Amino acid sequence: MQGSANLNLMIKAARKAGRSLVKDFREVENLQVSAKGPGDFVSRADREAERIIKDELRGARPSYGWLGEETGEADGEDPTRRWIVDPLDGTTNFLHGLPHWAVSIALEHKGEVVAGVIFDAAKDELFYAEKGLGAYMNDTRLRVSGRRNMIEAIFATGVPFGGRSTLPATLQDLARLMPVCAGVRRFGSAALDLAYVAAGRYDGYWERGINAWDMAAGLILVKEAGGFVGAVREGREIFESGSVIATNAEMFDPLTKILRQPA
Repeated sequence: MQGSANLNLMIKAARKAGRSLVKDFREVENLQVSAKGPGDFVSRADREAERIIKDELRGARPSYGWLGEETGEADGEDPTRRWIVDPLDGTTNFLHGLPHWAVSIALEHKGEVVAGVIFDAAKDELFYAEKGLGAYMNDTRLRVSGRRNMIEAIFATGVPFGGRSTLPATLQDLARLMPVCAGVRRFGSAALDLAYVAAGRYDGYWERGINAWDMAAGLILVKEAGGFVGAVREGREIFESGSVIATNAEMFDPLTKILRQPA
């Protein structure tokens, strides 16, 4: 796909941050056996990746606003545009030496995500999309899956940890969904879960208690690949609700019906 100047800039920033993270990722295994452990090291790697992305994006587009996981929110002179960035989605996987994590960059214009890039540097898979121009992985056009039957479908989600308040609702979701589908996966990266829906690897994904930077780029990937997205709670906006459902066309109604049942 011949992308816009903004999309090419996003891809360049994602690749640069990804290269830095891959280099750091190689050190994690060694740090696992140290007395101090890899936690502080990974935090530094995360912050350095965001610094690289911020320097690239704001250096080229200084008037755009910014929302980043590590550095928070900053207004720009152009109030209609902002970057939404997660420099390392799947930090816990990275910390444990699991090669399933990604750089996620989105561009929002007037409240709508219009471009997104998700770079899985460990596997060298670059997912990207721009409004009206389709979704791609490397040079391959993406389409959501064509499965129609729930019993044949695989879904993904994020299971809350550390005593988070959304755990009871998520466990209830699983109890209702597992008997009627082919399985649920929990791989630990919301950005890649959404990219995999766009690629047809998953038939759907949902999560409660999720941040904008975790899902912004993935939302446009799913939509440009022919999928549907919405909030778990009916009538709510995705970012405002902090929840998301993303599926192929056939699975959206049956999945939302299950997830929106009263407790």
